[in-house]
Amino acid sequence: MIISKARITAIGSYVPEKILTNHDLEEMIDTNDEWIIQRTGIKERRIADDREFTSDICIKAAENLRERFDKTLDDVDMIIVCTMTPDFKTPSVSALVQANLGIPNTGAIDLNAACSGFTYGLQVANGLITAGMNKKILVIGAETFSKILDYSDRSTCILFGDGGGAVLVEYDESLPSFIASHAGTDGQLAHNLYCTDLSTQMFGNELAVNGFVTQNGREVYKWAVNTVPKGMKALMDKADFEKEKVDWFVPHSANLRIIESICSRNDLPLERTIYSLEYFGNTSAASIPLSLDKGVQEGKIKAGDNLLLYGFGGGLTHAGMLINWSI
Repeated sequence: MIISKARITAIGSYVPEKILTNHDLEEMIDTNDEWIIQRTGIKERRIADDREFTSDICIKAAENLRERFDKTLDDVDMIIVCTMTPDFKTPSVSALVQANLGIPNTGAIDLNAACSGFTYGLQVANGLITAGMNKKILVIGAETFSKILDYSDRSTCILFGDGGGAVLVEYDESLPSFIASHAGTDGQLAHNLYCTDLSTQMFGNELAVNGFVTQNGREVYKWAVNTVPKGMKALMDKADFEKEKVDWFVPHSANLRIIESICSRNDLPLERTIYSLEYFGNTSAASIPLSLDKGVQEGKIKAGDNLLLYGFGGGLTHAGMLINWSI
């Protein structure tokens, strides 16, 4: 196993000001607060305003990181933005971040692995730095999911929200953060969670709802609760890492019932799990960095803690990482 030479050195986050509560949704669709909490654990979600886009959220999350940790971003040599809700097809969100932050000499790429995006982004950053191609990478997970939601579709609009989180990954041989990683894809199940774009067909079936997220929640749930525990075991086996050494489990915040089932199947206590869905909803690629920053700001995650991150979602993709937190 290749030994990492990369360390997470700072974190920041941002969520829009507007709050959409379950009671607000009661006025919009046939639902109620009790039903939503019982099935998802979500109470609120944040919603970007009409002139606020994913790039704006990324920039504010990076600025929050810079201010809190007194970090210089001028020497960042790669920006990775993990999102499935970019402002444009081109330019990339990462290019807009580069321009706004005034970073003079950096590469910039967007990575779309939906709700697995942030864990994939960390894997790419670790690989680039460990291979010697980069020294300092800004990894951001951010979404404006509210812009691709059909607010008459109760199966999706109750779930998703907007927000973003950023981490700085730097070259450091003496105190690397990354222990092991694992990833997988079940593309044959992609029709259970999709958002159309140039093509409005999904696997030759009838025309899909154009431009909105469409999800078969029952099938995604079944896939997640079976696939993620196996992926977590494969990850720990790869690192010869006992689950008792995991201080905090930080999964994608899709749905509390999914998280509870995953924890139960892996015999991980829910009280050692950090999630961001209660007040932010499912923020796709942003959910894990938002959870991480929540854990940091609440004083739960401390230097030296071992974290197991696991993202899963559209594609259907999944990806996990074992990291040692050293901020």
